[in-house]
Amino acid sequence: MQPVAKLIASARRGELRWLNYLLASALALGSDAALFLLLLDAGLAPVPASATGYGAGILVHWLISSRLVFADGAAARGTGERHRQKLLFVGSAIVGLAVTTAIVGGGSALGLDPRLAKLGAIVVSFQTTYLLRRHIVFRAAPA
Repeated sequence: MQPVAKLIASARRGELRWLNYLLASALALGSDAALFLLLLDAGLAPVPASATGYGAGILVHWLISSRLVFADGAAARGTGERHRQKLLFVGSAIVGLAVTTAIVGGGSALGLDPRLAKLGAIVVSFQTTYLLRRHIVFRAAPA
């Protein structure tokens, strides 16, 4: 019965982690979207406004992810492994940025309101970066 209990506990931790990641993403998204809208209102084109907002969201997300969501997989501060995780985190963010800017740019080119394109980009980028961060950036080091 013990392996079943471990499996159930693992599933619950995974679900809780996903929900915590969702909350972290909401906070990062708030930073991203607020800056995106401010920059659009200031007259900046949609793609650079989207990229700049996303960049601000990256910083917010690293702080929350490394300290709360994936704290059990985060390497100790000041180590080479922590540096590697930061680089991988930025790499995953660049993937998310590419997805976001491609969707916003493509949507804008098709005549969609950039705000609607951004909403589509949010959904795709969220799941993409979660999977990268869960399975690559913060995965447990091999024993």
